Amino acid sequence: MREIVLRAMIKRRATPPPDAKLKRRIIKDGLRPNEQRDAAIRRVIRSIPKGKVATYGQVAAAAGYPLYHRLVAKLLRGNDGSLPWQRVLGAGGEIKLHQTAAYEQRLRLEMEGVKFKGKRVDMAAHQYRFRTWELDD
Repeated sequence: MREIVLRAMIKRRATPPPDAKLKRRIIKDGLRPNEQRDAAIRRVIRSIPKGKVATYGQVAAAAGYPLYHRLVAKLLRGNDGSLPWQRVLGAGGEIKLHQTAAYEQRLRLEMEGVKFKGKRVDMAAHQYRFRTWELDD
């Protein structure tokens, strides 16, 4: 019995822990200004059509920066109104905003024809599938 427990412990240690340095580097890099990266993310957000939604992570990945979902949120926070911010959601179709901003986002999406299942968007019906080869350069 003890041998089985020891094997299980060794097996758990065999998987490396998440690289904290990599995470710090990505966060730090996301804070630095980079017009090319920001323009790519904005282009992807603009490509989401009415009635469709995408998650922060999907937008980042389609722009070519798969680990930069927090940067997508930061760009939307600093948006001057030129981006369709309401079409970008949290994982699983969850609205991540609070209070009146969340109500406004839900209202805007409902006006575009997006259906909800409780507090989440019906992602099976409304998730946008990016075709990155069709994005404008």
